[in-house]
Amino acid sequence: MSSQQTYFGSLENFQKGGVEVIDDDPKHYAFSNVFEVASKSKPYEKVAVGKNLKYVIEAVRAEGTSPWFAAAHDEAALVMDGDIEVHYLKPDQPVVAEGKEGTVKLAAEPAGKKMGYVKVRRGHMALLPKGSAYQFRNAGKPGVLLVQTILGENTVEKWADICQVKA
Repeated sequence: MSSQQTYFGSLENFQKGGVEVIDDDPKHYAFSNVFEVASKSKPYEKVAVGKNLKYVIEAVRAEGTSPWFAAAHDEAALVMDGDIEVHYLKPDQPVVAEGKEGTVKLAAEPAGKKMGYVKVRRGHMALLPKGSAYQFRNAGKPGVLLVQTILGENTVEKWADICQVKA
């Protein structure tokens, strides 16, 4: 019986991995490493690492304090590495047009009622509710988030740079 060992990746320690394609073209498959993507990203740059129709999973390097964001639909953030605070605010006025898809980066903190914050770490998920504004804060070492959202103006698509294209 062979022994299997599970390794948990982090921004500081990950293995690239790969896909072994049998009798097909690797371009038909998307394979990327979220830690590698985040290691090459700017803080809070939202790089698509998964896509299904209009829905995306974005790898985000959590470093320092993010701008304020909002969306006209629910989003979710899964912490893959690090300790992150998610601060919430209910804007006095809508900051995103109803029906606009994807995350909107706000110019500044909107006027409104502070709703509190949650502390999340590896394996924790935070809901980013429709119509609220949110900001990520990370005072420690850089971390990694996966944000589930809809493809929008702040989603960066660089498939040629992040996906395996050779067998």
